[in-house]
Amino acid sequence: MGRTVPSITMSFEEEQAAFTRFRRALRRSDQLALDDLFATARQHLAAAAYASHALPFETFLLAMLLEEHKELLRLREELDAMQRRLRLPDG
Repeated sequence: MGRTVPSITMSFEEEQAAFTRFRRALRRSDQLALDDLFATARQHLAAAAYASHALPFETFLLAMLLEEHKELLRLREELDAMQRRLRLPDG
């Protein structure tokens, strides 16, 4: 019989648990930021299941980076919109 491969969710939870001591050593504000990063990675577990060629943690890091980049793009768009409003004369 073949070997059972852990689900991506199980792999994610194992990776997150592996950082428990690291998390405890952080300041409270950094702990919350790390928790947010893991939460954003969790949103992409279905897609991560298709990245079987990569190491699971690499996939989780990419998911975190993806969410951070989406936030950056959203903030840039918001900043551009604010700058356009400031340039327009009051009508």
